[in-house]
Amino acid sequence: MIVLFNKPFRVLSQFTTDSDKATLADYIELPGVYCAGRLDYDSEGLLILTDDGRRQQQIANPKSAKRKRYWVQVEGTPDDADLQRLRDGIELKDGLARPAQATLIEPPAIWERDPSIRERRNIPTRWLDLGISEGRNRQVRRMTAHIGYPTLRLILHQVGEWSLGELAPGEYRIEGKPVATSGARGRYRRE
Repeated sequence: MIVLFNKPFRVLSQFTTDSDKATLADYIELPGVYCAGRLDYDSEGLLILTDDGRRQQQIANPKSAKRKRYWVQVEGTPDDADLQRLRDGIELKDGLARPAQATLIEPPAIWERDPSIRERRNIPTRWLDLGISEGRNRQVRRMTAHIGYPTLRLILHQVGEWSLGELAPGEYRIEGKPVATSGARGRYRRE
């Protein structure tokens, strides 16, 4: 079984915690499913879960080279030379990042975030569509900061062949299953 979940902002990518932070258990009531990859607490978007350990490893393993695509709102306006640095691969503290796909885009048609991002009156923000094929800790944030454009909002919208589609934050769908409702806050949607 493959479960596609739109992880809201400030939700942990795990089912249990010793803190008072929201977890996947607040949204998903499916026994025996585990994350195939992670999203940071302050990141949003597509989280894939499965009940198949081998499939989980295939999806999460960086050697499988499943391309991940993010919508990234950055502070400032990168020019083509800045984007080319991402496309060429940049040296991070933990080594050279593989070349990324990087394109300036219009703001995607997405949900409002609560709380909203910080905005500075004299500094514009822009959106990037950024594709990477590895998943180091906070990699996208470190890459944009490295070229001088801090990430303000980060939404994973595609992993390999799977995408968010029309899932709202807190909604999930199981591939090939009918519509139903489940979870304290989560909603279940058919593909």
